[in-house]
Order: sequence, then structure tokens, then C-alpha cells
Amino acid sequence: MEIPKQVQDKLVQFQGLQNQMQMVLMQKHQLNVRQKEIELALEELGKVKNEKIYRIAGSLLIETNKKDSKKSLGDDKEITETQIKVMEKQENKLRSKIEGLNAELQNMLRGVETGGIGAG
Repeated sequence: MEIPKQVQDKLVQFQGLQNQMQMVLMQKHQLNVRQKEIELALEELGKVKNEKIYRIAGSLLIETNKKDSKKSLGDDKEITETQIKVMEKQENKLRSKIEGLNAELQNMLRGVETGGIGAG
């Protein structure tokens, strides 16, 4: 049985959406890891008694102070949280599209099996 062109096109579209979903999920995971690292750094920073601390910048250790580091980490955390929310919205939109396209493909394939699409 030959698969009709319109079904093949929908399958290609479906696979593209699945690839996009995989990328979004990987990015979201990376952002979640970053968020946990920031939270851990803020927690550790709260335990530090000295005002003078060091942070890593590439392959260098840079002297800074606790207040500036706390503000910088707080800003990074806020940005990361916003990026996670954006990824979650993209994930939900893609999930909805994938589910809709999946249902559409199921109907099309049932039509092919019964001779409705591409028959003749």
C-alpha cells in the first residue's frame, strides 16, 4: 500500500514538531540545571562570613564582594526563571500541535486503510 502525498507531508510535519519539542525540552532541562546551580550558589553565599569573595570568570578567579555577587546571582536567577517560563509555554504549544496533528494523522491513516484517501 502506497502512502498518499498529503499523509507523507503530515508525517514530515509531525516529525519536525517532535524535533522542536526535543530541543525545547533539552533547553528547559539546561535552564533548570542552571537555576539549581544559582540557588545553590546563593545558599552558599549566605553562609560566607567574609565580605571579599572570588568568582570564576572563564579561567580566572576575580575578586568581588558578597553584595555584588548576591545581586548578580539574583538577577541571573530571575532571568533564568523567565526563560524557563518561556520554554514551558513553547512546550505546551508544541504539545498541543503534536496532539492535534497526531489525531489528524490517525484519521488520515484510517481513511487510507478503508480506501478513502489516495484511493482510485
